[in-house]
Amino acid sequence: MNFSIRKAIKEDMPQVLHLIQELAVFEKEENAVEISVDDLVSDGFGASPLFKCLVAEDSEGIKGIAIMYARYSTWKGPSLHLEDLIVTQKMRGRGIGTALLNEVVTYGNSLGVKRINWEVLDWNEPAIAFYESKGANVMRDWDVVHLNEKAIQNYITNI
Repeated sequence: MNFSIRKAIKEDMPQVLHLIQELAVFEKEENAVEISVDDLVSDGFGASPLFKCLVAEDSEGIKGIAIMYARYSTWKGPSLHLEDLIVTQKMRGRGIGTALLNEVVTYGNSLGVKRINWEVLDWNEPAIAFYESKGANVMRDWDVVHLNEKAIQNYITNI
C-alpha cells in the first residue's frame, strides 16, 4: 500500500474532523464531538497553535491522523501528549498506525521529551496490543479524570 505521512495543512481539517467523528462513533461517543472545522483551523494554525497534526494519505485522501501537543510532567519534565491516533476503519492493519506512531515518537525525540503519553479505552484490546507491541506501558491502574465545560462552570460557581 502506498501512503505518505506529512504535516497537516488547514485544508485537511474537513477530513481530519471526519476521522475524529469516525473515532467518536467507534468509541460509542458519537454525540461527544463539539468542535468544528473552523475550530480545528483556528486552534491548530493560529498565532499560537494548540496542537500539531500529522496526516497519512494515499491517492484517495487522508486515511489516518495523529494529533499531539506539548505537556509538562512534574516527574519527568517535557512531555508530548498524543491526543488521538486514528486510522479509518477500512484501512487498519496496513501499517498506517505504525507509520503515524513512528513519526510521533520521532517528533517527540527531536523535541527532547522525556515521555510520550496517551490514553486508550480499556475495552480496545487491538489498540492495547498494538501499543504494547511497540513497547508502551499501558497503565491499567490509572483512571482518566475530566471536568467538562458544564462541570467547570459548576465548579466555578461553587468556589
